[in-house]
Amino acid sequence: MADFGTEVLGVLGSVAPMIATALGGPLAGVAVRTVCGALGLPENSPASAVSAAVMGASPDQLLALKKADNDFAAQMKALDVDFAKLSQTDIASARQREVSVHDSTPAILAYALTAGFFGLLWLMVFHDVPTGNSAAVNILLGALGTAWMAAMNYFFGSTYGSKSKDAMLFQSVPASSLPEGRAVRSAGVDAAGHG
Repeated sequence: MADFGTEVLGVLGSVAPMIATALGGPLAGVAVRTVCGALGLPENSPASAVSAAVMGASPDQLLALKKADNDFAAQMKALDVDFAKLSQTDIASARQREVSVHDSTPAILAYALTAGFFGLLWLMVFHDVPTGNSAAVNILLGALGTAWMAAMNYFFGSTYGSKSKDAMLFQSVPASSLPEGRAVRSAGVDAAGHG
């Protein structure tokens, strides 16, 4: 899977939430190819080139990315692809591997990431970071934080439902833009409280 920074994932999550969701699972390759196609990049573009293209995208390219996201969502629905099920299957197979192999490496890495992440936070709270090193320390903190969250998701499960909820909220129509009383009726209750 291509490694994109949080800013790039934030842009993709806003413009193309289905593609952004797919980037975190077994369909990451398809999602990256879709992004490349929408931005006019070769399919085998490195993550750095894709990231730069996303961050520097013109309004027309963002519109193409949104259209690609809608097409991607329609294709996944037509294929009856369930992202939650794919994610759960992926996690289950990794955990099954742990049961059969008895490998302690993931646990050791999780402890090391926890110590590194919170150790760096502690250092940043109680010690001044030299000005010339602040950018590198912030990058390191972001990388450790991302890796630590992935480790916690591995051991304790992810918040896929939360990501799905965020995508649905992004695509929803705000209640303030609906005609008077329409927001309440859409929930099955009219303004007078009748169902």
